[in-house]
Order: sequence, then structure tokens, then C-alpha cells
Amino acid sequence: MITIENLHKTFGKVSVLKELNLEINSGGIFAVLGPNGSGKTTLIKSILGMVIPEKGNIIIDKMQILKTHLYRNSINYLPQIASFPVNLTVIELLQMIKDIRSKPSNETRLIELFDLKPFLKQKLGNLSGGTKQKVNLVLAFMFDAEIIILDEPTTGLDPISLIRLKKIIQEEKQKGKTILITSHIMSFVEEVSDEIVFLLDGKIYFKGSITQLKEQTNQSDLEHAIANILTTQHA
Repeated sequence: MITIENLHKTFGKVSVLKELNLEINSGGIFAVLGPNGSGKTTLIKSILGMVIPEKGNIIIDKMQILKTHLYRNSINYLPQIASFPVNLTVIELLQMIKDIRSKPSNETRLIELFDLKPFLKQKLGNLSGGTKQKVNLVLAFMFDAEIIILDEPTTGLDPISLIRLKKIIQEEKQKGKTILITSHIMSFVEEVSDEIVFLLDGKIYFKGSITQLKEQTNQSDLEHAIANILTTQHA
């Protein structure tokens, strides 16, 4: 379980997270939604230890994780923008990450799944955006971890790769993993998510199932339900 208590973070004079409280139960797929500037990335980076909040606690499996680092071994992370060393080949990058993490890996299956074999000896700087995203996905899933955080995982993917990504996500869910996803593609969120958290201006305005959100907003699809929250709050 991930427990977030009274989390507060400012950048300059802007409060990005405002006394935020959230509980995410172990196991399942949770979408963190919100418009640009809502605090999604700051929340994720706080969980990862990449951002240090001024106030509050983050507890993972009963352990307070702020200003510690060993817990990160139980998290796999896919950043929104893959920033790779341009002069490394794909296979060199994979080997480097394997050496750093020193854990059993399953990259062979993922390489086949995302059709990356023809690109293994190519330099990362020469790859298309979609192929880089496939490499990004291999890195995110090649190690076993209890928590998987995927920031805009569908970016640049062709339809076949998107289907395969959904399959992997469901497989990880069946293993009891906790998966956090951010995405602007509401059809993807609606298809894969068990629960959603909607952030706006650093606060949580909804937490629950997509069905509950539709009932609360009296809308038939997720996109209109989210739009209803935005319209109501900005009215």
C-alpha cells in the first residue's frame, strides 16, 4: 500500500501539491489524471524520491520513504520522455541498466514482443520516437518490482505495440503488482484502469472507480466525466 499524508510542495511561489492525502491499495491499476500543471508529475516524482516535499509523509508498505533510497529497488519507472545517451546502442543501454540494478531480468521476451531485434545494434540517437518508447517500455518491465509507475506510456506507439502494452499491464496486474499510470488518452485509461485519482491545482477532486465517476457526474464516458469536473470547479 502507498499512503500519502499531508503532502505539500511548492516551486517558488507556486503551491503544486496542497496538503494532499491519498491511499493506494496494493494490487491493481490506478490512473492519476489531471490537466497540465495539476501536480501529477510532482506527485509521481515525490513517490520516486526525485522531488522532496516541504511537508508530509509518504509511506510504502509501512515504511516512511522520504529521504531514503533502498525502497526504489521495488519500483519500476517509465518516464514520460525517454532521455538516452545518444551514442550508446540499444543493447549497450540494456546491459548498462542490468549492471546497475543487478537483478534478474526478462528483456529477451520484451525485445521480441516489441519487435526490437532489428534495432539492438543501432545507436539510440538514430532511433525514431516510437522505437525509443519501445526501448523505454522494455526498461520499465524488464525487472520484477512490486510497484510500476508509467508516465504517459502510450506516447508514440503504433496500434500493435499498444495492444501488447495493454497485455503486459494486465499480466503484471494478475501478479498482484501495483501499477500507477498517467495518460491523456481517456480511452486507454478507461480500458485498463481499476481506479482513478483526479488532481486539479494540487488537490484531489475524485478518487474511485470509473463507474462511480460516471454516476457522480451523470456522464456516459470518462472523457465527458472529467470535463464535467473541470467545468464545475472552474465555474
